[in-house]
Amino acid sequence: MARLRYAKEDQDEEVAALAAQIRKERGQMHNLYLMLLNSPPVARGWLGLLTAVRKQCKLPGRFRELAILRIALLNRAHYEYEGHVPFALKAGLSQHQIDDLPNWKTSEVFTEIERAVLTYTEAMTKDIQVPDAVFAALQPHFATRELTELTATIATYNLVSRFLEALKIDSDH
Repeated sequence: MARLRYAKEDQDEEVAALAAQIRKERGQMHNLYLMLLNSPPVARGWLGLLTAVRKQCKLPGRFRELAILRIALLNRAHYEYEGHVPFALKAGLSQHQIDDLPNWKTSEVFTEIERAVLTYTEAMTKDIQVPDAVFAALQPHFATRELTELTATIATYNLVSRFLEALKIDSDH
């Protein structure tokens, strides 16, 4: 059960307008956004950031979703994990890869690039400071823009998982 009440989409004009925008962009109203609507400025900024990360970046979706799923596992953010498995499959990850994510270091289903992404994701999520060697392993595979977007994706989805878990937001499923 969530620690705070979910906002009512029609509680006032500002929230109603923002809720309509969220429904238009996301197709439905998720519990995450119902919680965010408790603060319209935060919800608006969040929507802009997440729309940019998920829909406007050049970083290939498979790497974005690989990082998001690993973050969700590391942070024990089940809501985030459940919500992104379908996106990961659509982006080209296999069910076998998704199933092997908890043990990716010993799995043989990940490529060199995917391993570099997972290593970077873990360093940013668990240690904050990223060793030079970890970053250097990414550089041959990604342009500057993609490296910026990967870094922003990892940072953003750590924000998402921490928000979800701190407020115990209920799963949409």
